[in-house]
Amino acid sequence: MKVFFSPSHFFRPWKVDSRTTPARCFSPSCRRIPFAMFLLVSAAMQASSVTPLREGWRLQSACKLQATGDEIAAPGFSVDGWLKTRVPSTVLAAQVADEVYPDPYFGMNLRQIPGTGYPIGKLFSNLPMPADSPYHCGWWYRAEFTAPAATGREPHFWLRFGGINYRAEIWLNGKKIADGTTVAGAYRTYELDVTGGLKPGRENVLAVETFAPTEKDLGINWVDWNPCPPDKDMGLIGAVDLVTSGEVTVRSPLAVTHFEDDSLAVADLTIYAELHNATDHAVKGVASGAAAGVKFEQPVELAAHEDRTVVFSPQQFPALRIHDPKPWWPWQMGDPHLEHLTVSFSTQGGQSDEQSVEFGIREVTSEYTANGSRLFRVNGKPILIRGGGWSQDMLLRANDERLREQFRLVRGMNLNAIRLEGKLDTEEFFRLADENGILVMLGWCCCDHWEHWRDWTPDDLTIATASLRSQMLRLRHHASLLVWLNGSDNPPPPNVERAYLDIEAQTHWPNPILSSASQAPTTVTGPSGVKMTGPYDYVAPGYWYVNKHDGGNFGYNTETSPGPAIPSMASRKKFLSDPDAWPQTADWSYHNGGGEFVNLKVFDAAMDAMYATPKSAEEYTRIAQTMEYDSERAMFESYAKNKYFSTGVIQWMLNNAWPSMIWHLYDYYLDPDAGYFAAKKACEPLHIQYSYDDRSIMVVNSTYHDAPGLRASVKVHGLAWNQLYSAGATVNSAADSSQQVFVIPDALYTSPERIFFIDLSLTDSAGHVASRNFYWVPGTLTTFDWEKTDYTHTPAERYEDLTDLTHLPEATVQASATVAQTPQGREIRLHLDNTSPALAFQIGAAVRTSSGDLVAPVFWSDNLIELTPGESATLTALLPEDAPADPVVKLEGWNVAAATLTPTASGAQ
Repeated sequence: MKVFFSPSHFFRPWKVDSRTTPARCFSPSCRRIPFAMFLLVSAAMQASSVTPLREGWRLQSACKLQATGDEIAAPGFSVDGWLKTRVPSTVLAAQVADEVYPDPYFGMNLRQIPGTGYPIGKLFSNLPMPADSPYHCGWWYRAEFTAPAATGREPHFWLRFGGINYRAEIWLNGKKIADGTTVAGAYRTYELDVTGGLKPGRENVLAVETFAPTEKDLGINWVDWNPCPPDKDMGLIGAVDLVTSGEVTVRSPLAVTHFEDDSLAVADLTIYAELHNATDHAVKGVASGAAAGVKFEQPVELAAHEDRTVVFSPQQFPALRIHDPKPWWPWQMGDPHLEHLTVSFSTQGGQSDEQSVEFGIREVTSEYTANGSRLFRVNGKPILIRGGGWSQDMLLRANDERLREQFRLVRGMNLNAIRLEGKLDTEEFFRLADENGILVMLGWCCCDHWEHWRDWTPDDLTIATASLRSQMLRLRHHASLLVWLNGSDNPPPPNVERAYLDIEAQTHWPNPILSSASQAPTTVTGPSGVKMTGPYDYVAPGYWYVNKHDGGNFGYNTETSPGPAIPSMASRKKFLSDPDAWPQTADWSYHNGGGEFVNLKVFDAAMDAMYATPKSAEEYTRIAQTMEYDSERAMFESYAKNKYFSTGVIQWMLNNAWPSMIWHLYDYYLDPDAGYFAAKKACEPLHIQYSYDDRSIMVVNSTYHDAPGLRASVKVHGLAWNQLYSAGATVNSAADSSQQVFVIPDALYTSPERIFFIDLSLTDSAGHVASRNFYWVPGTLTTFDWEKTDYTHTPAERYEDLTDLTHLPEATVQASATVAQTPQGREIRLHLDNTSPALAFQIGAAVRTSSGDLVAPVFWSDNLIELTPGESATLTALLPEDAPADPVVKLEGWNVAAATLTPTASGAQ
């Protein structure tokens, strides 16, 4: 087959002028379409004039209409009975917003929506849409809008679609301007030249009939993360804009950085931008711009309808060799400083178009370590990637404030990366990643037609490469992008991988590229340097240290997890009618995962064997939180211990698409879970930690500065709080290092003690606590049946015994709370004082409304802590802006009495 491409970013299935012209297209069934030109664009860019078409849309099923497209797109057509919506919105999201259906995330409401009859746990994207599904029909989106008046010389108007899932027929003012032979692909973007059909300064009608993806399409799927909505997320899923330009458009400006050497004293910038001559005659003009304050320009002549990538290199323009630049860094390495890039095109008649983006002066590279692992460097410095797998909302609903809060949560855990497997989020997501210094690894999804290459038709490859071109041009300028993955669970076959690499070269993708997230090599690019070996279900903490073949602490693990993550009672009240049911009901299990994760049997069996068989939902939640904390912390710590023998680990997952019992560090309602506090602890900048494999105590410096004069201490106690061992040492911690400080003697573990409490402390040279860490370690660790390992987990051969934790003596903790206004917002200070001779184990604090409802997100300084006899601690909790005026703090623990505190007001701090 042929993959059509032009020298620049414009993929033109048709080359047409104001008359009807024969088309280049994806299918022999292409029809002649008037005044339409399709351009792949970045929806992120600011054009000379953009009229957002967000509001005033109406939505209706084509099965309820007798009218034709030309009638629907004509002025005066009645939309009585149509739903009101705004775009972007999927069909089901619009129905839910209009209360056609109750909240689909509550209980099993989703199953009551017509078309959701597919088997629970099955991957709906691989199944045909039921013939009686209301989403088997097309769905019409219709809007009336006033176009701006035509001004300037040869103005051109473009309809820009930021995403359509999956196919569409598009009509403007009664005339079809595109159909499903060319508008196909959930990850493509489009610009249509509507200069010949728009009515400038007057009322216009735009109508789009959308069609859901089939099981043989390159759509959006949710794998085994959660159910799939019955509409398969069909609809206008990206922004729709009317863009005005002159005769030449400018799109997708990009600044690529190369540092002269590791001093970063000189940065060479190469500027790219995509030009398109929208006229049927040659155009002469000047392409010009500025990057980081440096101006550049060059004359350009474009033939009729020509596409061209204009390049400004430091060899041609020496001013683009920037001396003493201010680099962009991931947030833990430095300042994520952003610069401004503008590129414009002007003719004698004035400016034709201009585009601006923010960019970072930074260079991302990768290499193989001695053990074949992929190591990433930012501006020449190595970085241990520690992040989580991201999910959009299941109905693709966007909320900018929610995004901002989630980036605060990511930084609150001291993570430095997010992975996107498909679901390539909004421009606001990437803008926030740039601003917050969070790296993003992204690429295609697994498990459906995207990786069913043997079933692909020539049209599939065309759509896949067009989708890739769209996303490369949309995203390539962002400073936060770490790496693109051309496959997920599997690498593409050679012909597809070469086609992808061609697109990435043509679009000047500036970052590393991996064939997939798995360890499978390819004949085209060789080994990936990463692994995707699990586990995804519960394993005891020691697994991460003793496993040497699968998910253990070596290499770069692109997705792995200790499995279930049980939301708090307050969160469960928001999506379950029986949040405290015991035993758990079908409503609970419906919010597990899919595939092998439709139940929590592995997790529950481990709980029963290691801790106790719970007798209530409250007890189940408490034990689950402790299990999650213990293994999640060990996962991140084990990879930190071995850097850079281990080079990265991505927790599967960071968040959920809907309320879920598995795979998150904070839940759907942004309530931090046990995994959140475990990750926050394990990834703190200066950290002291215990190793389950060799009983060593390590100090990990995740900063890029030396930390001399630290003081490390370890104390080991038995169940009766009898001290068994203690040691202290001065530590000079080098930048970005991991070093052994102590090894707990083997002889200690031959004692009759069944559980060891290991209390670690690290203070800085001024005596301030830099890290505090506490472990409950069984005398005999879990052993694993390695031969029975599957992709989900390695089963235990013999479980460790922590049952004595359920019989700890009661501890008395005195607690008080104050609330005050700070520059960051309202903050609660919780003071805890253990006045008893017993250890207070796993004390958890939660902010709630006076009636016990959820307040989220709350940013705690620490949580799920231990207090030794006579010890006190103060925790802080930064409240969200919409927190009630009278919040309460609920306190509970394994062996402390539950309490509810009403914070008293204190002075501003």
